[in-house]
Amino acid sequence: MLQQLNQPRTMNGWALFDWANSAFALVITTAIFPPYFETVIDKEFTVAGIEFSNSSWLALTISVSYLIIAVLSPLLSGIADAGGRRKFFLQGFTTIGGVACLSLFFFRDMGDLWLGTLGFALGLIGFAGGLVFYNSFLPVIATPDRFDKLSAKGFAMGYIGSVLLLVLNLAMVLQPTWFGIPDAGTATALAFVTVGLWWLFFGYLAFSRLPDDVRKKSNGLLDVGKRGWEEFLSVWRRVKASPPTLRFLGAFFSYSAGVQTVIFLASLFAAKELGFETSELIQVVLILQIVAIGGAYLAAAVSKRYGNKAAIYFQLVIWFAICLAGYFVQGKTTFYAVAAAVGLVMGGIQSMSRSTYAKLIPTREDVTSYFSFYDILEKVAIVGGTFIFALLDLLTGSMRLSLLALSFFFALGMVILWKFKLPQAEEGLEVID
Repeated sequence: MLQQLNQPRTMNGWALFDWANSAFALVITTAIFPPYFETVIDKEFTVAGIEFSNSSWLALTISVSYLIIAVLSPLLSGIADAGGRRKFFLQGFTTIGGVACLSLFFFRDMGDLWLGTLGFALGLIGFAGGLVFYNSFLPVIATPDRFDKLSAKGFAMGYIGSVLLLVLNLAMVLQPTWFGIPDAGTATALAFVTVGLWWLFFGYLAFSRLPDDVRKKSNGLLDVGKRGWEEFLSVWRRVKASPPTLRFLGAFFSYSAGVQTVIFLASLFAAKELGFETSELIQVVLILQIVAIGGAYLAAAVSKRYGNKAAIYFQLVIWFAICLAGYFVQGKTTFYAVAAAVGLVMGGIQSMSRSTYAKLIPTREDVTSYFSFYDILEKVAIVGGTFIFALLDLLTGSMRLSLLALSFFFALGMVILWKFKLPQAEEGLEVID
């Protein structure tokens, strides 16, 4: 039985989950953890006979984490569809991520390298692993005419919620005595705890508003897993048979490598190359997020007037320029301007990509497996982007050259997207109703 569509309570609950998990994406991966890691971990150290810089180690941690979830995603998403466990897995990954954030409180110095690495990696796995199930709810709860607006609302909710938490964390770091905290280092560690609690509380509140799983009959986990792989392969065959979908996913794979790598490592770049303090970085990220709220809705407005392709293409041009500007930036003032530009297109490119792909899905059946392709491509793109960034950092000792190399991904994305055309209902695409 199909879920009734366009229910305000359900759609608001779906957007609320973005409010919950975006705190991890902003506070930990973007604003606080990278510069904190750079501060407490030696600039250079040796593991298994290989000499790492702290920035290359962090980039490789991101690569490995996303590689793990990319390998697991086809099986998990297939099981979710075949066994009716979409919500179950979303709850599971949320719990893993939230608890991992809490564990980062104990990460204080070089002696805790593996604790900090594992906590950060599990947080990434919890965050990224849950997204395939979260995104797959979009075609289940809303009709295509609501996709752009609802997708933008989710991102905007995420930005607003994470900014509120980040303001609290900034106050904790700048004035720890106001909160009865002895020093800024302890305040930073406690910021990780606030993210874990925020993620878990609002995540489970969102779950109470999302449709419950409808369990399907199976002969055990192996049977469900087998059916899941079969459904996954079936979707892959259908994707290959749809040139517009295949072309869009190719472009998405390319530019996502650049987008996600910049988001993950921009604050580490600012701390290491430009000497930004943690409090300064939090202020930069706050500006970035406030601009991003408007950016998500601006992308939806551009799409409504000129179409999804034009909206994405315009943003890719800006992303390309950001990478070039980042290579030459020297002062903090200039970096503020670059960060504002990132904010303008960060939310828009992600929101528009998600809603465009949702429009390309021809059915409301097996949507988790369809979104698995989307999320796997994004995760593999992150693996490729962060690995190349780390490799160039190791070989040249320059994060600037690594950033410049990311411009290639945006240029390639524009080339692939050039001939993309979003099918219309009258051209044979079945409208989801």
